[in-house]
Amino acid sequence: MSSDIPPLAHIRFTGTVIEWRGPAPFFFIAVPSDLVETVRRAARLASYGWGVVPVQASVNDTAFTTSLFPKDGGYLLPLKVVVRKNAGIALGDTVTVDIQVAGKDGM
Repeated sequence: MSSDIPPLAHIRFTGTVIEWRGPAPFFFIAVPSDLVETVRRAARLASYGWGVVPVQASVNDTAFTTSLFPKDGGYLLPLKVVVRKNAGIALGDTVTVDIQVAGKDGM
């Protein structure tokens, strides 16, 4: 996650992998409530619509690019199948997450 452009925000936390059941299951890690305002401030400069926030993330040394989804006043970090597989994580696992909020032009 390196770049010449500094991130708008950098947060690190521990969270539990949760599942949202819809037509297809989706897996997420919720950003802790005490870090939501940090993300929200950065999102003013980063969000490209619908409240999603572009980020560079890392879980268990697996780096990936995605967007945080707004949910109930907070944010969820989506975990694609390939990320979960490469990181060796499953539903209910507790992991350390490193997130850098990217600007609209990326990082």
